[in-house]
Amino acid sequence: MTEPAVQRTDTNRTGAKRIDTTRPHPARVYDWFLGGKDNYPVDEELGRQIMAIETGAPRAARANRRFMQRATGRLAREAGIRQFLDIGTGIPTEPNLHQIAQSVTADARVVYVDNDPIVLAHAEALLRGTPEGVTEYLQADARDPRGILEQARRVLDFDRPIALSLIALLHFVADEDGAYELVDTLVEALAPGSCLVLSAMTADFEPESVRRGIAAYAAGGVTLVARSQAEMSGFFKDLEVMEPGIVSVVDWHPELTAAGERPDGEGPVSLYGAVGVKP
Repeated sequence: MTEPAVQRTDTNRTGAKRIDTTRPHPARVYDWFLGGKDNYPVDEELGRQIMAIETGAPRAARANRRFMQRATGRLAREAGIRQFLDIGTGIPTEPNLHQIAQSVTADARVVYVDNDPIVLAHAEALLRGTPEGVTEYLQADARDPRGILEQARRVLDFDRPIALSLIALLHFVADEDGAYELVDTLVEALAPGSCLVLSAMTADFEPESVRRGIAAYAAGGVTLVARSQAEMSGFFKDLEVMEPGIVSVVDWHPELTAAGERPDGEGPVSLYGAVGVKP
């Protein structure tokens, strides 16, 4: 039995404040959708409100996780990526990104980034990697990309390709709060051959359901932004988008879904997903 190779760097100790159980948190609502136990009654209440509007919300959460897993596996196997930077990690749910990457290449180096204290509380226990590789957690705010890059350089070699994962993160960052600038700053720091793996909410498929879902989140104090396919493409400027392009996450190489897993069901999910390569 191998010993876990787990490290943690706290880049912003002020982010490690006590867990607020009086207001719903997106990561905990997402955990509830996935059937996890790291959530509170206020998160379940919002989750149930959203399910009353959109019964497919848990399916969307599962489909998003599977998109991340398929993209990570493909980049490790076919693109030879050995370094991964995952920002907006969320509460660990197995199999997580490092488990996928290190199952392909045991020496993969993975850096997770989040600023939710409940994620920090679970990081050491759940983010366990291979002895050959590195799995590290940074406590930092996604809206501070330069600070993240500074700390990530201690673990990752930015002169070599890195897969940057922004999974279900950017719909919590409005345009006026610098969503596109955030991505530009991160991508600019990456070496040629690096990849951007991104998923985010859209209203292109089910506009009315998404509108009501956004309103439910807003009532719970959480801001959401739904972007069109054209708006999503702005995150991939100067990148070569891998086939099949910017599509619903269920349509991004569904043939790569792990054996034995149930399909994500019929019809699109209101999350776009895509992978772009830096020339």
